[in-house]
Amino acid sequence: MKIQELIAVSGLPGLYKMAASRANGLIVEDLDTGKRKFVSMRKHQFSPLETIAVFTMTDSVALTEVLQKIHALREETPPVSHKSSNDELRSYFREVLPEHDEYRVFPKDIKKIIKWYNFLNDRNLFEQFTDEEE
Repeated sequence: MKIQELIAVSGLPGLYKMAASRANGLIVEDLDTGKRKFVSMRKHQFSPLETIAVFTMTDSVALTEVLQKIHALREETPPVSHKSSNDELRSYFREVLPEHDEYRVFPKDIKKIIKWYNFLNDRNLFEQFTDEEE
């Protein structure tokens, strides 16, 4: 599986694989069950993971790089739960990406990144797309 196939859908939990495109929405596939369903553009927004970036003080860093940093640091600093307090999330993210812009990266963004990392890691999908990139 390639990271280009993974999308986040507003209003739906987790990540999905884009199966097909239609004029008025997308057909997405659940990564756990493999079931497909139509998701309308009228109700939802779609964000391909490869297009998401995290603001830093100078520029921005691709989400894939941030996820790789979390993965590399998991031995030294295990990821915190997405249910942790805002202060714990911020201090953890300072270790992962010290140069992130604290005024434009909100705790809800950090929670979402940690959720996505755990989602990919629990399903061994993170290993697949990092191997393909190398």
